Amino acid sequence: MENNYTRHYSVLYRECLEAFSKVNVESSNKYFADMTFGAGGHTTRIASEIPNAYVYSTDQDPDAIANGEQIINDKNLSDKITLLKMNFEQFPNWVTSSQPGLKFDGILMDLGVSSHHFDKFERGFSFREDAPLDMRMECDNEEVPTAADILNTYSEEDIADIIYKYGEEHYSRRIARKIIEFRSEHQISRTKELEEIVFISYPKHLRHKKLHPATKTFQALRIYVNRELEVLENTLVKLFELLAPGGILQVISFHSLEDRIVKHKFKEIFQNDKNTVKILTKKPICPSELEISENSRSRSAKLRIIQKIDPDTQGGVVGKKNKKKNKSYT
Repeated sequence: MENNYTRHYSVLYRECLEAFSKVNVESSNKYFADMTFGAGGHTTRIASEIPNAYVYSTDQDPDAIANGEQIINDKNLSDKITLLKMNFEQFPNWVTSSQPGLKFDGILMDLGVSSHHFDKFERGFSFREDAPLDMRMECDNEEVPTAADILNTYSEEDIADIIYKYGEEHYSRRIARKIIEFRSEHQISRTKELEEIVFISYPKHLRHKKLHPATKTFQALRIYVNRELEVLENTLVKLFELLAPGGILQVISFHSLEDRIVKHKFKEIFQNDKNTVKILTKKPICPSELEISENSRSRSAKLRIIQKIDPDTQGGVVGKKNKKKNKSYT
């Protein structure tokens, strides 16, 4: 089978692996979950580099699943990785029904959009090339409305609210008004059409800044189409509950809306039971200068880590005897 999934840099993988490698070091078998397989970088590294590790990994994208099955076979990791086609929102229920009693030493959520989605223009995530205005991660699910469906059927007010809420776009009202004007003549179906609508909606003196005017609108539609923030908010607590004592949940976010949810949910989990919860990142871990030089798309990434602790031991990531080594995570 041809591997047409574009290459992807696994953001903060060194830091994630270091944290996972220090969890429950005395356990003979370790169970991990990666909530976005993507191009497989995090999943395969966990399976290959952490002794006695077994990984459950999910992805809703059919391209990622097809590519993932090939990668797993090519790397001879089929006995160490289970790949599941689903949105990670479904994973807690899957564990409860299919693997009752299974608890995880570590769970990773990488909330970033894979480079594949931006580089495969026909998926409609990017305005660098003209393509159908789709943006569905689960592109084989006809029940999920595309970005074009939303722009051609929603009211002006609803479109403006989406662009403002999920893109933090100050010109959302002007953009929504132009969208309604455009669609009164013909349906909006292409990425370049939307790019042009947003471009002319901006004041002339702001159209040629470093950040393209269409960037925030495209982000907003992608988040809304895929219910990204809703799914994140609904799933964080459920994933934390799947951890074994000593286990950690690591979340990599890429914009302020995601990071805000993660930060608040971690605090909520901690406040509910301070005796069995430890937030290991007072401030988020950010990519090193080396990583940013290797992959400029990682510059906005933030990693936060929370741990389920045994109240009898009060252990951190590396256990009670190694408290000093925890400082890099606080």
